[in-house]
Amino acid sequence: MSEGSEMAAPKLTRKELDRRLRAEFPEASHAMGDYELEAVWHGGCRLRQRFSERSLRPGGTLAGATMMSLGDFAMYVAVLSAIGWVPLAVTTNLTINFLKKPAARDLVAEARLIKLGKRLAVGAIGIRSDGDDELVAHVTSTYSIPSQDG
Repeated sequence: MSEGSEMAAPKLTRKELDRRLRAEFPEASHAMGDYELEAVWHGGCRLRQRFSERSLRPGGTLAGATMMSLGDFAMYVAVLSAIGWVPLAVTTNLTINFLKKPAARDLVAEARLIKLGKRLAVGAIGIRSDGDDELVAHVTSTYSIPSQDG
């Protein structure tokens, strides 16, 4: 994102995003069911995933799929914060590096768009265990933005 873009207001507020996600994706567990949208800005967001023992795998760590889902959803919200309500924006690439065993507590993801074009958005997402400064995972993702032409 260009310098100063974080100062721009998001295309959708936190409250509006929450409302639309719940209304448009009622069948999806990620439609804010296990998530709390803590902050939204133009091109980024902070998302909390509530801890659930269902996410634990052997060894007492959170499953990688849990962190991947959180990273993907955070990127989706970051994209929508920059382009407005375009629910058909989709993931075209997601890469995750698992850096540290996460604690058995809430996860917090912070997403920021690195580049926003007409058809693609690229972003980076840092995921931490609540209360910990060190990343447990780092995600990079690309989203495809559908044409807005009639």
